[in-house]
Amino acid sequence: MPASPVILKTELRSLPLVGRGKVRDIYAIGEDRLLLVQTDRISAFDIVLPQGIPGKGAALTAMSHFWFRKLGGVLPNHCLPEDPEALVAPEERDIIRGRAMIARRLKPLPLEAIVRGYLTGSGWKDYQASGVVSGVSLPPGMREAEKFPAPIYTPSTKAEQGAHDEAISFDQTAELVGAETAARARDAAIALYTQAADYAETRGIIIADTKFEFALQDGELILIDEALTPDSSRFWPQDEWAVGKSPPSFDKQYVRDWLAQSGWDRKSAPPDLPPEVVENAADKYREIRERLTGDN
Repeated sequence: MPASPVILKTELRSLPLVGRGKVRDIYAIGEDRLLLVQTDRISAFDIVLPQGIPGKGAALTAMSHFWFRKLGGVLPNHCLPEDPEALVAPEERDIIRGRAMIARRLKPLPLEAIVRGYLTGSGWKDYQASGVVSGVSLPPGMREAEKFPAPIYTPSTKAEQGAHDEAISFDQTAELVGAETAARARDAAIALYTQAADYAETRGIIIADTKFEFALQDGELILIDEALTPDSSRFWPQDEWAVGKSPPSFDKQYVRDWLAQSGWDRKSAPPDLPPEVVENAADKYREIRERLTGDN
């Protein structure tokens, strides 16, 4: 079976371009809707790499659709049940097929709603230094990859492209969006994570942590952006998890690890990924999609 073409950038003429994120191209559909096109771009350390990962855009789109449906009873989302291909020119349909969704046009809350179920990543580094993660005090003596007694909420700022998100406390989110909205975002994020993590365990997958984004529409909290994808979450195979070491992951941490070991200074242009790294990353995106959604 021939490999799918890698799409790093779309140039649709049938809709006006609103902007390009790190991995998404965004087009306007009238005043109140957006066409979100998930490319195969991959970012690491807040920098978009020169190469894409084959199949990545389709995998992330399929997984977001899956989770939006599965978690709809917890919180409404911005995804609309319309066919994206019906809104572009016939010659553009192949470009967006399987990698696009139509969404309500909403203003995001200025925060990343991060939920952690396990002590890993930057949380592990913070815990080693202070015993605290984003203002949350944790029990002494915890080890890397250990499961928390209950999921913890560790929000961050939502930085502009090219800047770094910064961890903030819950009280700081209340200053940003108001106490009531901050509490609703926290409670929704934990509820979404808990239900998703419980399901993932039935598929042999641990969701170590994830991030959500929200908006308000007529006072109602709405889940937006993407949901529980390898770009926004850390997935571990359950049978390879053990306390005291970082398990292998089905997400872009694999690419980050290669870049960290390459000697790249994160200031100059990033190095090209070797073909085997690109192929392995593509395999990881494909496998986590299949294992969680059953869609191949």
